[in-house]
Amino acid sequence: MPIDVLAFGSHPDDLELSCGGTIAKLAKQGYKVALADVTQGELGTRGTKELRAEEAGKAAKILGVTIRRSLMIPDGNIEITPENAKKMIRLIRELRPKILLIPHAVERHPDHVHTHQLCREAWFYAGLEKIRTKHKGVDQQPHRPHHFFEFMQWHEFSPSFIVDISDTFDIKMKAIRSYASQFYNPNSAERETKLSSPEFLERVETQCRYYGMRIGVKYGESFFTHQTIGIGDIFQLILNRG
Repeated sequence: MPIDVLAFGSHPDDLELSCGGTIAKLAKQGYKVALADVTQGELGTRGTKELRAEEAGKAAKILGVTIRRSLMIPDGNIEITPENAKKMIRLIRELRPKILLIPHAVERHPDHVHTHQLCREAWFYAGLEKIRTKHKGVDQQPHRPHHFFEFMQWHEFSPSFIVDISDTFDIKMKAIRSYASQFYNPNSAERETKLSSPEFLERVETQCRYYGMRIGVKYGESFFTHQTIGIGDIFQLILNRG
């Protein structure tokens, strides 16, 4: 079943944090969206891979997404290999998305950088007929999505465009909070991390407010592309008046 958008994140919760509002907005608009976690997040300081899988399922439902896969590549060891690229290629060819959402090329976490590189390679190689893959024993047809857009995580870049998520920001935050093992939880006895401090979720909101302000709306999420984007109607642009 072809979908519209496939989003790749290195760990469960990456997609919610970086582009959860956009994912929820796309789903609300009637687009078919699928999520893929490259690892199970098993090296995370807090929680377990089983618990994070359960939390990821809850978050996907909150976002309005029915398809969420894990590629089960080892956390902390996302190697740029033909085998790992083929895992992504198989998923791209199975779901046949028009657009990919992927991590930005420059990031604090090596897993995010490696995921970006794997995604770019899979995006291109999925369109090559002579790279053979099978799904459920059946040969897959080549498919290259039209575009890929890079979302913002820790590293801030100058956005190519900003998506207005004012109407889905609350959904984004609810999905984030479904990861009770990872984010602020006063009842948790596990060691505190950058993500589990109460200030971290305030940072998420502040960032969304800042990029929303840049386009004259309440909340926004930033994306980057190397491609030139065309528009059909200049009056459909969201501009910060003044």
